[in-house]
Amino acid sequence: MSVSQTYGRRNFLRVAAALTSAGGAVLAGAHRAAASPTLPKEILQPRKGPIHGRHYLPSTTEQVTWGYVPALGSEPVLRIRSGDTVTVDTVSHEGILEDQGRDPVAYFARHGVPRSDVLQDAIAIARDYDRTPRDFDLDGPHVVTGPIHVAGARPGDVLKVEMLSMLPRVPYGVVSSRHGKGALARQANGGAPDGITLEEVMPPVATDGRPTGDPLRYGNVSVFTPVRRGRKGVASGVLKRGRKGEVTFPLNPFMGVMGVAFAEAGRPTDPLLNSIPPTLGGGNIDIAHLGAGATFYLPVFAEGALFYTGDPHHAMGGGEVALTAMEGSLRATFRLTVCKKGSGDAPSVAFRYPFGETEDAWLPIGLSDPDGSRNGQVNDLDVAMRRAVVNALDFLEHDQGMDRAVAYAYLSAATDFEISQVVDRTTGVHGLIRKEHF
Repeated sequence: MSVSQTYGRRNFLRVAAALTSAGGAVLAGAHRAAASPTLPKEILQPRKGPIHGRHYLPSTTEQVTWGYVPALGSEPVLRIRSGDTVTVDTVSHEGILEDQGRDPVAYFARHGVPRSDVLQDAIAIARDYDRTPRDFDLDGPHVVTGPIHVAGARPGDVLKVEMLSMLPRVPYGVVSSRHGKGALARQANGGAPDGITLEEVMPPVATDGRPTGDPLRYGNVSVFTPVRRGRKGVASGVLKRGRKGEVTFPLNPFMGVMGVAFAEAGRPTDPLLNSIPPTLGGGNIDIAHLGAGATFYLPVFAEGALFYTGDPHHAMGGGEVALTAMEGSLRATFRLTVCKKGSGDAPSVAFRYPFGETEDAWLPIGLSDPDGSRNGQVNDLDVAMRRAVVNALDFLEHDQGMDRAVAYAYLSAATDFEISQVVDRTTGVHGLIRKEHF
């Protein structure tokens, strides 16, 4: 299914113009989310189209790392004051990875996307072999932009990250399953994981003996997903449904990777800096609720916090079971504010653990391996669930004044705990404590 078959360039521009622009409304209040996702009136090439922030950070090859996150002591690519807003042109890794040819022009052309609709920064990053010598088997996939130094941030503080707007830069995305990973992946010994048979493993068993980067080596599958106007004017992703036509689902743009420097600098490809597993410094947190209008609180471990972002998503289901979401580049605008202990500007839990908030709910988070794999990788969802419950209890007791036993009862009676993702080596769970109950 090509872009032109799905909506055509002129029709896309008409649809985009018809959708309500969320930028001004969202910027007016950090917790006022847009009523529906907004498409731009044009392909958002670097420095083109609406830029909502006071500062602008493009994803040039000098301002990104590919597969790794900034370390403590990393040199910032931008310095801002606490409370400033910054717009970041983020780049999706889909379409530029090795198993897709590391050539986004050629990859997207096979799906009907003209060269003019392929992002120039994505092309530049993919072609910069000198700066990004990669090991497809070991390196993380994410293009990470930053870090940003926020004046006044000190270890022990909290960085408050408000998502002000999330604009899709292109009207298409990709959903992929690769490296033999996902909720239904084979075990390292080639057998089936507990609960399913080998025949039920997804994607299909790979072809042995293929070279690194060959999709058939892993049974990799990448599904091109165009965007068009769906029911009631909502921008939607479109997938084939065999002989029965197609299935559409609404976009929900958000950043999968938002974090601050957490690990010490080591080798450039230190496993503790790999972009895949989330840590106490955030990173690849993959919580779909953290779109425009939401707030993410991060404990600070470095002078200036050193905030970074990447892994832009157009949409994601809870669990992200196939390995990736609907990946697609976004123009993301944040307000970054330093919160000090005792100020009341951040939840108490956030001074030691990532914590989310939306207009309607507080989101205590639990990770299975929050220290960055220092003592071996743990991906047990039970561990993540227990930590999410403990963090929820701490929040209810210390911030909402509830007796801890009563809070435990409340969580059981009225709080939903959701799986953030099961595919990032370190798994995640988050709770939804609804504000209307308080």
